[in-house]
Amino acid sequence: MKVIDPKSTTRAEAFQLWMDAPNPMVTFFKTVNVTPLVRLSRRKHLKFNMLLDYCIGKAAVGIKEFYLLPVGRELVAYDTIAVNTIVKNRKGEVSSCDILFTENLETFNRDYLQYTAQVAEGCENRDLTDSMVIGTSAITNVEIDGAVGMNSGIFNNPFMIWGRYRRRLFRYELPISFQFHHTQMDGAHAGAFLARLQEEINRLR
Repeated sequence: MKVIDPKSTTRAEAFQLWMDAPNPMVTFFKTVNVTPLVRLSRRKHLKFNMLLDYCIGKAAVGIKEFYLLPVGRELVAYDTIAVNTIVKNRKGEVSSCDILFTENLETFNRDYLQYTAQVAEGCENRDLTDSMVIGTSAITNVEIDGAVGMNSGIFNNPFMIWGRYRRRLFRYELPISFQFHHTQMDGAHAGAFLARLQEEINRLR
């Protein structure tokens, strides 16, 4: 990671417009067809959330704005992307686990299982501070239509949240919320990311 001059990026104007905004976070809602993930999860005995995290990372690496993040009063560029997942630990509380994204699904799955197990047992967060982290949270005990996040003023990372997927006739649907900092990207970038997410899910058929 390195601090860069916003004027040298495509986000120069957005940096001026949104860095001092009271709430620079934008939230999109979208229902995603996750039928391929549900079927693959059952057929290969893979965790659904791992598969979705993988698709999130795969969709994000193709959009250059995901590698930029406003941190404090600076714009930081990262070389790698990680996906965060929330883990229920052995104390019955939640811990945070960052997993470096890799294109190889088997490697990503191995890392996901290894590090989430370590975090669950050790009850300590696993933070990758040298990667741009996409936050995720799955509320698996309830169906939700979406959630609006909170701007802490400290953590500006993009964040996704979802509940249980729903069966609709012959397909499974999952409403998701995607929150991002307007300095990092515009609605067009977010829309492209969500479209790529559906494409990556479909590729896992």
